[in-house]
Amino acid sequence: MRSWLPFEWIAAIRFLRDGWMQTIFILAGVSMGVAVIVFMSALLTGLQANFLSRVLSAQAHLVLLPPDEVARPLRAAEGLVQDAVVQRPSQRIRSIDQWQTLLRQMQAMPQVAEATPVASGGALAMRGEASRSITLTGVEPEGYFRIVRLPDSIVAGQPRLTSEDIVIGTDLASEIGVGVGDKLRVTTATGRDATLTVTGLFDLGNRGVNERSTFVALRTAQSLLGLTGGVTSLQITVRDPYAAETVAQLAQGMTGIRADSWIRTNLQFFTAVNAQQTSNTVIRLSVGLSVALGIASVLVVSVVQRSREIGILRAMGARRGQILRVFLIQGGVLGLLGALIGSAAGAGALVAWHASVRQADGSQLFPLIIQPQLFVIAAVLAAVTGVLAAMAPALRAARLDPVVAIRG
Repeated sequence: MRSWLPFEWIAAIRFLRDGWMQTIFILAGVSMGVAVIVFMSALLTGLQANFLSRVLSAQAHLVLLPPDEVARPLRAAEGLVQDAVVQRPSQRIRSIDQWQTLLRQMQAMPQVAEATPVASGGALAMRGEASRSITLTGVEPEGYFRIVRLPDSIVAGQPRLTSEDIVIGTDLASEIGVGVGDKLRVTTATGRDATLTVTGLFDLGNRGVNERSTFVALRTAQSLLGLTGGVTSLQITVRDPYAAETVAQLAQGMTGIRADSWIRTNLQFFTAVNAQQTSNTVIRLSVGLSVALGIASVLVVSVVQRSREIGILRAMGARRGQILRVFLIQGGVLGLLGALIGSAAGAGALVAWHASVRQADGSQLFPLIIQPQLFVIAAVLAAVTGVLAAMAPALRAARLDPVVAIRG
């Protein structure tokens, strides 16, 4: 043993080496626990990133909408009692008042990454005798495609949107029999119609969306929907998707119009994501607790087995603090070595799982996200857990009376 090592380290390493069977078992237990933590954490991180990417790549984080129209009863003449039945009026397509000012306000908010106007409404797409009900969405491509990554979903043609172009879903194209370069007649409830050229086909992975959603230039939609210079919504992305509801409430308070966040409109999905995070935390705590108990139990046995050696060391002048540190060092070394081995095993298992598990179309099931800080945190926590787990047996060893320990 190197003479430059402190006494506590020399004794701790010798105890670990002499009881090599116990050392191997506890290292295996710690490594397995850390590997499970690393694997589950990285796996759930990748799955959550995949879920968020699929949900948020096809919609904005936040949408500002005009308030609903409300019917109010007329005032009755003085002295008369009027028992009116007020029905909710049908909601017509309306523009957001002073939307340019609101857009500038949203773009000035530090939480907002992108904001763009959208004009949308119902329409009828016709090709010969075939017709389908569609949702006509007018956008400014430069800003909207930074919010909804439609170009990534184009399977034919290109997402070009001039005043005479339209981009439609693959299922709609199949049902009415059109392809890239064909003409499509679009008619709205206002009685206005236009013949547009199909420039691109997209597939967003949802049949309902592919059947109904269509995209045109903002000015084209404004003309067809009777919204001269108006828009029906402002679509926004925020820098932190999980803060979308907070930003929505702030925007609603600033502007006085309705603000819907993706968290509110996808409440079940958001609840599932939170449940995954909670389960991941529970798994980590459970595995960490089992690792700590394993280290503590082995070191307790080591104290009992080495009572005579501890007594001899005390009789030779070793102080209680030195004996205490001997076992604390053992716990820390076991935790740190187990963390290094377990991190490598967990990362290897994750890479192998990612390479072998695929979706039906052959694409990856989830993105492989290996964060370096995860391994650093795992190593630090395992070492700290080892030291804390060794506290009880270390205190027991330090309190041994040397005479009683030597006598057995």
